[in-house]
Amino acid sequence: MKATEQTLQQIGRAIRKVADKFPPTKEAVLLTDLHIRVTQETGEFVVFDDDDQEVTRCVIEQWIDNKDDNFYDDVANIIRKVIDKQKDTVGNLSILKPYSIVLEDDDKEPMAELYVADGDTVIIDPDLMENLDKDLDDFFDELMKS
Repeated sequence: MKATEQTLQQIGRAIRKVADKFPPTKEAVLLTDLHIRVTQETGEFVVFDDDDQEVTRCVIEQWIDNKDDNFYDDVANIIRKVIDKQKDTVGNLSILKPYSIVLEDDDKEPMAELYVADGDTVIIDPDLMENLDKDLDDFFDELMKS
């Protein structure tokens, strides 16, 4: 699924609303994760805190009654793209690190980790970490041959 400009704008607006609720301060909020719940039938995009309190919500018209089998994978990629464009905003949320932003289905089941912040380390694309152990082993083996 290719996101429309309206979809990207709506997600961006929702992320800015989250940032408005957690503006940069010296004292971070004791929160460990933000949960984005997306409902395939209604197109609802709702952000919750750890206590299951709603932070913001919107309806993404493009997602209403979407029957794609890869819906959550596509949505995860779209949200990651928007987060990456707003990484300065997301990276300065006054949330105690480490924290992550997780995509969930409407049954609160985790579907994807969208963003992880731990000190100075930020991971937006989980594929960066895929096969890391194998790459390090291969590097070490090559290094030992020398």
